[in-house]
Amino acid sequence: MSITAERKEALIKDNARAEGDTGSPEVQIAILSERIANLTEHFKTHAKDNHSRRGLLMLVNKRRSLLDYLKKKDAERYNALIAKLGLRK
Repeated sequence: MSITAERKEALIKDNARAEGDTGSPEVQIAILSERIANLTEHFKTHAKDNHSRRGLLMLVNKRRSLLDYLKKKDAERYNALIAKLGLRK
């Protein structure tokens, strides 16, 4: 259910704003999106796993908060990230 260290490094490298950037909202949102996708796959086979479902809801809320923050601070970066990650239809 968690992501591998190699996958996390790739996400950081793809979304970092500068060299060594691991804390920007873009990086955090990309990592959360990957974890959310993994948990969503998990629930296709384990529908009654309510403990993990609570964790999923917490991840979704955290991502939503970061997206709101980024939209408020810099709408251009927000739109670029949404397009890159494919979060909106």
